[in-house]
Amino acid sequence: MTGVYFATFGLISHFEVRTSKFPEEPAMFLIRDIMFCKPGKARPMVQKFKALSTLMAPMGFGGMRVLTDLSSERYWMVVAEIEVPSLEQYAESSKKAMQSKEFQDLMAGYHDIVESGRREIYTVE
Repeated sequence: MTGVYFATFGLISHFEVRTSKFPEEPAMFLIRDIMFCKPGKARPMVQKFKALSTLMAPMGFGGMRVLTDLSSERYWMVVAEIEVPSLEQYAESSKKAMQSKEFQDLMAGYHDIVESGRREIYTVE
């Protein structure tokens, strides 16, 4: 197990991470950012996540899936999912991304369209 610290959207987290139980199969992680938007503001959040996916691809992030709710625990929910091989790499890439002017410009004002949110991190089995 290794410890990982990272900050995204102003939140600092620490995780203990297990490696794959099979050396020939590296562990993969699914990171899911769930945003509960203000009424009628899901589309602007979708646009931000899609632009973010394009911006972060050259920084080593894989493709981001953006989902909107048809039925969920709350209305106006937007989910962004990304798979990463390493939480350490994700933390470092996120830190670099947040320091870029393009990232800051893209995410400017996102608090105006989001009521709350959460992050879920899963091990892909």
